[in-house]
Amino acid sequence: MKQACEQLQGTIECDFVGLAFQESKGPNIGWKYASGNSNDKYERITLRYGKGIAGRVLSTGRPMEIKYFPQNILGKALEYPIMLAEKLLYAYAVPILINGIPKGVLLVGFRSETSISDDEKKFVEKAAADIKKFLSLEKM
Repeated sequence: MKQACEQLQGTIECDFVGLAFQESKGPNIGWKYASGNSNDKYERITLRYGKGIAGRVLSTGRPMEIKYFPQNILGKALEYPIMLAEKLLYAYAVPILINGIPKGVLLVGFRSETSISDDEKKFVEKAAADIKKFLSLEKM
């Protein structure tokens, strides 16, 4: 998983890539893997379902894009701890579906006001699908 994050970071040339998963028991979500992280705070972040970028992506099952953080966000900046911990100004996050149900989130982010193209968004979505396949194989 860490290698998948590093590979995606090199391809998109972003500052940060993170993977969050819903806990097997309960609604909490935690960031489990990262590449380009400036510290280890991501490991201690736990979110409630529907909160923060990971919680919102899991609850809607759809990609989410944040530009110019903390302007133009739903809720308060404190509800986006990964953005604060990594000092991200831009993020694009997509769900990782397991058996058709969102169980994980793949996020790419920048510490500048850079955004990614539609082609790069498709690449992130493909990477999420590849991670899903890997997780499915791992359970066998």
